[in-house]
Amino acid sequence: MDSKVIKSMLAMQRYPWEQGVCAQALYELGREDLWIPMAYDAIKRMSPDGRLAMVSGNVPVSDPAACGEVCLRAYEKTGDDLFLIGAKSMLDYLINTAPRTSDGIICHNTISFQEGFSSKQLWIDGLYMVPPFLAVMGKLDEALEQIRGYRKHLFDEDAGLFYHIVDVEGGRFVRKKHWATGNGWALMGLARVIEQAKIKERKDVESELCILLTELLNSMLKYQLPDGRFRDILDDDTSFVDGTSAEMTAATIYRGIKGGYLTSGLKKYADRAYETVSAKIDAYGLIREVAGCPDFVSEGTSAEAQAAYIMATAYKE
Repeated sequence: MDSKVIKSMLAMQRYPWEQGVCAQALYELGREDLWIPMAYDAIKRMSPDGRLAMVSGNVPVSDPAACGEVCLRAYEKTGDDLFLIGAKSMLDYLINTAPRTSDGIICHNTISFQEGFSSKQLWIDGLYMVPPFLAVMGKLDEALEQIRGYRKHLFDEDAGLFYHIVDVEGGRFVRKKHWATGNGWALMGLARVIEQAKIKERKDVESELCILLTELLNSMLKYQLPDGRFRDILDDDTSFVDGTSAEMTAATIYRGIKGGYLTSGLKKYADRAYETVSAKIDAYGLIREVAGCPDFVSEGTSAEAQAAYIMATAYKE
């Protein structure tokens, strides 16, 4: 892989979820020279209540948990209690402090960014942020309950896809769209929890989540463009073409094949996406033609696009 992709990713300003997904990508790539310092900095920027990498006020609830696994892995690698304290503090916040919906699902933020909606919102992005960390910290049953909550409130059974944002308390959607990147977050989160279920020999959890993962993946692939990418809104032919969701899909397929819970016949879909996005890397290592930060409603560049590409590379054979 072109090292410029990593360098450009590290040069980007990062919110908690970006710090987390970027560090996780480097962990999966085996670059401990990079992900361990990133875990360290996430802890140094930990808020008093235990949320990691808090550089954006008191708003994020689920996003900081994306930094959690690398803190645990850094402790396992170094034996430094600082990292274990960080991981345990993040877990304690999620279990005991984080705001939840009335049925116990951890909210995405402490506020609503949209006027007229309550703060009791679920964003499908959170399926990647929270359940995988709960699972690696030994809370697999809680991770499963969180995923079931996302399915209950955000899954479109007819389409086999997740909607983006719902106000659970208000009983209405904030963004009732099949956002490609959001569904990509869900794919990657499900894959990581499945792997923890396999490690813990919880075949009941593995089976339930493999069914959901396969349904979601197959539904997404119905919308895959000839070049392997997707429209930003999967079922909206007028929305721009996005590479982030394509790389998230590729990363999930590659790791799923390697992990034995997805079939090798899916590899062609991942290869198509990987090859196309590889051609969109510019001279600086920035991946172009992706859902762009900071608002992710127009084409641009993003840290998660860089991270998803690195993850796909880590598992590609």
